[in-house]
Amino acid sequence: MIKIQIITLFPEMIEGVLSSSMLFKASNLGIVSYQLINLRQYGKGPRKQVDDTPYGGGDGMLLMVEPLVKAIEVAKLNDPSAKVLLPTPRGKQYKQSEAKQLAALDSGLIVVCPRYEGYDERITNWVDQAYCIGPYVLTGGEIPAMVIIDSVVRLLPGVLGGEKSIEIESFVADDQQVEFPQYTRPENFKGYKVPEVLLSGHHQQIKEWRSQK
Repeated sequence: MIKIQIITLFPEMIEGVLSSSMLFKASNLGIVSYQLINLRQYGKGPRKQVDDTPYGGGDGMLLMVEPLVKAIEVAKLNDPSAKVLLPTPRGKQYKQSEAKQLAALDSGLIVVCPRYEGYDERITNWVDQAYCIGPYVLTGGEIPAMVIIDSVVRLLPGVLGGEKSIEIESFVADDQQVEFPQYTRPENFKGYKVPEVLLSGHHQQIKEWRSQK
């Protein structure tokens, strides 16, 4: 079983995703386990402060290094060999090949969800890999964390069921090639017809058409 721990200020954002569809199936089958770690409980002082103003000035607040490190250390006690991931615009571009590498690990994952204007850069000393899911800015790291978790868990043996589907889907070969178009009934919908080759029963022609597409 692979253990995935998520450090976040908003666990309620993630709970619904983890308890639905294939992510729930993976957990229910004992393929993966999830644990949400609320960063707030590691905040400083009676108000459980987790953010502060940046040195050098500037707008917004940064997540402080101390609560983040405490949360990571607790997660590491749960799974000492786990890899720590940080979604951030400054990270490596996340691709299907990255998901395959993470799914192939023998260790679990700890995903840290940034918030506010960012985080104290010193946290990167406790991070194994930083990822960027795209050239745009979100309000926090919860959505990128869910993207990474979903893309990894679906690749774990036994989750999808039809293992062949993993071999022919988009971005498998080179992170660029996309899967061919697919159709189902009815054959004609408001004048939009299924390509004749798919109705022909000629497997070689169908294979060639799919390759071209």
